[in-house]
Amino acid sequence: MRKNQKKSFYQVLALLVPFLTLINPPYLSLLGVGPRWAELWLLPWALYQGPIAGMFAGFCLGMMGDAINLGINTQLPALMLLGYFWGCLGQKKEYIDKPFSLGLFALFGSFLSGLLVWFQEIVFGNINDFVLFNKWAFQTILAGSVMTGFLAPFLCQLCIRTFFQRNSRN
Repeated sequence: MRKNQKKSFYQVLALLVPFLTLINPPYLSLLGVGPRWAELWLLPWALYQGPIAGMFAGFCLGMMGDAINLGINTQLPALMLLGYFWGCLGQKKEYIDKPFSLGLFALFGSFLSGLLVWFQEIVFGNINDFVLFNKWAFQTILAGSVMTGFLAPFLCQLCIRTFFQRNSRN
């Protein structure tokens, strides 16, 4: 029963993702770009719950993220793809507990997510006002990915130990 209560509390914490995205704490930013909070929440969930639950959580996080986004691009396909991919990796069990692996997963996942959102901007954006390669767009994607990869070993490991692993002091 206690394990289900912890999972339920972790699900409620997902409601903080849009709030953290909006406030963007300045002490947790690089070049004015904060980490991708959705990926930081999704990584431990998908690793421990599997690919289908990870994809559904990515859908829910994408819907919450799109609710506060005014642009025409969406985070939904990127988060669903990451949730499924991280869920498949979580089934291998050897990658889950290593902080370095968590950092790399978050770094590459947030970079892929940023590229997918940028690709949507290229495809669906106004072609008259758009230059294909914008230095600022790539800098924003890279800064967000670095911050996410830097925070993932700390935050994701804390979430895993708190919400998903049983205590060895039974």
